[in-house]
Amino acid sequence: MTNQAAADLIARSNRLGADPKNTNYAGGNTSAKGTETDPVTGEPVELMWVKGSGGDLGTLTEQGLAVLRLDRLRALVDVYPGVDREDEMVAAFDYTLHGKGGAAPSIDTAMHGLVDAAHVDHLHPDSGIAIATAVDGEALTATIFGDKVVWVPWRRPGFQLGLDIADIKAKNPQAIGCILGGHGITAWGDTSEESERNSLWIIDTAAAYIAEHGKADPFGAVLEGYEPLEASERRAKAAALAATIRGLASHDRPMVGHFTDAPEVLDFLARAEHPRLAALGTSCPDHFLRTKVKPMVLDLPASAGIDESVARLKELHEAYRSDYQAYYDAHATPESPAIRGADPLIVLVPGVGMFSYGANKQTARVAGEFYVNAINVMRGAEAISSYSPISDAEKFRIEYWALEEAKLQRMPKPKPHASRVALVTGAASGIGKAIATRLAAEGACVVIADLDLEKARAAAAEIGNSDVAIGVQANVTDAAAVQQAIDDAVLAFGGLDLVVNNAGLSLSKPLLETTEADWDLQHDVMAKGSFLVSKAAAKVLIEQDLGGDIIYISSKNSVFAGPNNIAYSATKADQAHQVRLLAVELGEYGIKVNGINPDGVVRGSGIFASGWGANRAKTYGIPEEDLGKFYAQRTILKREVLPEHVANAVVVLTGPELSHTTGLHIPVDAGVAAAFLR
Repeated sequence: MTNQAAADLIARSNRLGADPKNTNYAGGNTSAKGTETDPVTGEPVELMWVKGSGGDLGTLTEQGLAVLRLDRLRALVDVYPGVDREDEMVAAFDYTLHGKGGAAPSIDTAMHGLVDAAHVDHLHPDSGIAIATAVDGEALTATIFGDKVVWVPWRRPGFQLGLDIADIKAKNPQAIGCILGGHGITAWGDTSEESERNSLWIIDTAAAYIAEHGKADPFGAVLEGYEPLEASERRAKAAALAATIRGLASHDRPMVGHFTDAPEVLDFLARAEHPRLAALGTSCPDHFLRTKVKPMVLDLPASAGIDESVARLKELHEAYRSDYQAYYDAHATPESPAIRGADPLIVLVPGVGMFSYGANKQTARVAGEFYVNAINVMRGAEAISSYSPISDAEKFRIEYWALEEAKLQRMPKPKPHASRVALVTGAASGIGKAIATRLAAEGACVVIADLDLEKARAAAAEIGNSDVAIGVQANVTDAAAVQQAIDDAVLAFGGLDLVVNNAGLSLSKPLLETTEADWDLQHDVMAKGSFLVSKAAAKVLIEQDLGGDIIYISSKNSVFAGPNNIAYSATKADQAHQVRLLAVELGEYGIKVNGINPDGVVRGSGIFASGWGANRAKTYGIPEEDLGKFYAQRTILKREVLPEHVANAVVVLTGPELSHTTGLHIPVDAGVAAAFLR
């Protein structure tokens, strides 16, 4: 049974974490102290439950708590070797744990354990950080809160900060919390309700003071020409720039992107002070660990054309990389970890919005959310004072902290298709859905493109949330509709790496019964459709300069002359030759083009379910329900082919093992000798 103190802590944490005004995603930590019976001695033992490293308050569960013995934790004070060696104390926390399981203790554990209060909250509210980053934050703290909240000068999180706050609490019995310079807030209480109430009072009091006393335009006057473009125009410009920006952000390693045109971002970029403030960078460690110390900002008005913007972005990227290298060189010591990459994680485009990047979509999205937090912090600080973040030297100490490096090294090895963005046409069912599902399982972000938007969205929802898969509408016979689907993909995930031309249909008729309309429909969907999708996707792949894959789901019938399918087989042969032609043409850009020739995929196949199966069964003189078995028996391996087998081939062709293979057609037909390639 969950201890009541722990249960109250989880409920409090979930409430605090559910409201973004209180703290950012995965930011801050909370704790509660209470008593349990020691299973070894049978005697009462004082414990502390505290949110573990890497968890999120809004979704915290009992498994996300670290449980420590208070007597052993507080005894660490007697062996503390001093601030120069305080990092050693993190490993020492393991010797204070009670029982097994639970989360790893975070760097802030000392703050909670050493403070003489039953319940402690450490949070990163925008309003609180605005006070913490104001140039006169200490004086403002006294003005706004009186003696109820005490100023703590900037100190890197760790054991010494815990000692400092414990000392402040002891010397200021009237205080309910503190403002941590450059960082956030900490509050406490004798009960869970009191701690939560005190946290919210600090947050709301700071916000109310800023609202009442802050100047109307903290970011300055509107810059002429930098105002937000109309919604459809800015999204079109964002889509046109997305491939370029993603390529720049992925110079050192591939990144997934996120785009937002949130009002806070657009207003910030429209104001005169945005270049100065952006250059100062973020302050709260949670912010700049996700956003890098500062963003890259396009210094052109919203009216600038695409070509001009692209050229300038590339110039700014070179300057950004040089500046980041200089930052690293200025502060690195022989013991510092190697530079982790010099590309920006936040790119701001006036009039358009913000692009943010990470190893996966969630990380990219959260990075953007954190920079919105940073904008709110700068607005609050500038409204009542001047924004003054911690120094670059202190930022570096955290960004390249040995403990941070160790955390990164503990992260699991990425899946083979991690950081890749895949678009699969005709993916709401059958082979396409199986391909999309498998690619997502291998770590890719997936765009389900289908003529039926609702079915596309439903298929995406089955695969995962919008950080993993989205559904878009795509009529592959219409160039404008194809371009819109590509634009939707790059705005959702930053770019594109892998395209699967799977959309198709078939009408099984002999030559004399095949109409011109039958011929045109099948060629429009498969031959023309594949051409349009490949052409639109290739523009993105070439501009990103990250290579990529284009896969054609062709057919055994592209090389095998079967009865009663003149239109279908001819268009599949067209697709098969597109593979060869594009492999030659796109190879210089590192783009691989390969094909897959399935056969007899009956179960789960949209084509077979829509009448093709009945026609083929009639052609072969067998019941339709036996068609899969019939196809299996005529193969060399005597095995039925399923959509998942085609998906397997896609994963292999686009994975690291076949990085040097292009222009290949892989049969997935259980062995049909007449369709052997030669």
